Amino acid sequence: MLAVVFILSGFVKAVDPLGTQYKIKDYAEALGMADMLPDMATLLLSVGLSALEFCLGIFLLFAIRRRLTSRLVLLTLAVMTPLTLWLALANPISDCGCFGDAVVLTNWQTLWKNVVLIAAAVVVAKWPKDMFRFVSEPNQWIVINYSALFILAISAWSLYDLPQFDFRPYHIGADIKKGMEMPEDAEQPKFETTFILEKDGTQKEFTLDDYPDSTWTFVDSKTIQVSKGYVPPIHDFSIVNDEGDITDQVLSDSSYTFLLVAPHLEQADDSRLDLINELYEYSREHGYAFYCLTASTETAIETWRDITGAEYQFCQTDEITLKTIIRSNPGLVLLKNGTVIGKWSHNRLPVINEEEWAKPLEQMAIGQMPSDSVPGKILRLLLWFVLPLALLTMADRLWMWTKWVRRKRPETPKAPENPENNNNPK
Repeated sequence: MLAVVFILSGFVKAVDPLGTQYKIKDYAEALGMADMLPDMATLLLSVGLSALEFCLGIFLLFAIRRRLTSRLVLLTLAVMTPLTLWLALANPISDCGCFGDAVVLTNWQTLWKNVVLIAAAVVVAKWPKDMFRFVSEPNQWIVINYSALFILAISAWSLYDLPQFDFRPYHIGADIKKGMEMPEDAEQPKFETTFILEKDGTQKEFTLDDYPDSTWTFVDSKTIQVSKGYVPPIHDFSIVNDEGDITDQVLSDSSYTFLLVAPHLEQADDSRLDLINELYEYSREHGYAFYCLTASTETAIETWRDITGAEYQFCQTDEITLKTIIRSNPGLVLLKNGTVIGKWSHNRLPVINEEEWAKPLEQMAIGQMPSDSVPGKILRLLLWFVLPLALLTMADRLWMWTKWVRRKRPETPKAPENPENNNNPK
């Protein structure tokens, strides 16, 4: 159980290192340490934490360095459990981020999960030698190095390109308009209003159910939310330009729409400016809408225009929403009728060559929904990581078995020496 939880937690963090970085920043702000941790430090902490959790899970599963691994797992949970207790009591952030966007737990659910895990970790740390060793001690270094290299490569690729598994509501194939809808039978949020009234110098609180007569004088009132109700997966998506809110216009466009997403233009990568401008020229020539969504100020937008020569239209969108849409600054999103057709980081922007310049997107690969499905990605993951370790385990077990057979095989007795052939003098 410990191994599976640590492997899952480490993997989903490694797949989305920027998302983990954002969550670490949330923790830092809640603790008043945001100014002490630069972006590079939080990013390295994100990659390091995911690698540590994943490797500890693999080492537990294969019973590698059993005593040391079990103690490190217990130490990790001894740090995390008090932290989750603070989250549950103070509620400074709504989600701990233990499993990224793949599994969202409340702070109290996270606390009870850690209580169970730390109890299991105590048992494992007390009897580490009872863990069955799948790989012999001489070959454990292969699992150690391969696991570390694999998870670091996953993080590096996700930073260069985009997360291989997208658990956010803006994943490829998502209908943004549908994700914003509120079902008819959805539970509505509930609020409770308390009235503070005074009579004969005495103040008392009342609700609507026990509101008193007119002899009481109104002093104040307060309203609190007692139930959140149903919250649609997409509830904060909006696009605003000089003309006003154009969200419905963009999502209802039956043709293609390019969205250049740049949360902060001041920090955006400008190494692909020519390619971005070429994509804009292509979209204008074929009548496709092209917007740049940003949370930057008008001054930053003007600076970007001066540097890049950008002619596309800029729109305002919430910063957190933009970071949720795509893990790249800038990144490119292609919509059709409100559905996400494609997403590209600034390092992997689509290239339109001269032969394709005259073709509409309907006749091009980038204008089609990708065939790269989640089952296919899982299969590649199994082939690149699980299969090699499984083959190593089988080969190691076979090698250990042959050693055991050789040790158990009786030795052939030596033939007695013939004294007649002994030429040594007596």
